[in-house]
Amino acid sequence: MQISKAKAKKARSTSCPVCQKSVVQAFRPFCSKRCADVDLSRWLNGHYAIPVTEEDGTIPTPFGKDNSEK
Repeated sequence: MQISKAKAKKARSTSCPVCQKSVVQAFRPFCSKRCADVDLSRWLNGHYAIPVTEEDGTIPTPFGKDNSEK
C-alpha cells in the first residue's frame, strides 16, 4: 500500500524536529519544552547559521562599512 505525498508530508510535520516524537499541541512544533529549549540553544549558539561570503572578501558589520566610533 502506497501512502500519498500529502499524507507523507503531514506525517513528517507532526513529529518533533529535535527528537522525532509526536508533537504536543501546547509546544508545537515540538514535543516538549525541553526540545523547544534545545532548538533555541542551537539557534543562539549559531548551529543554524547561514553561511555568507561577500564578493569583495570583507566581513559584513552590523553598522555598514565603517563601524568605528568617532
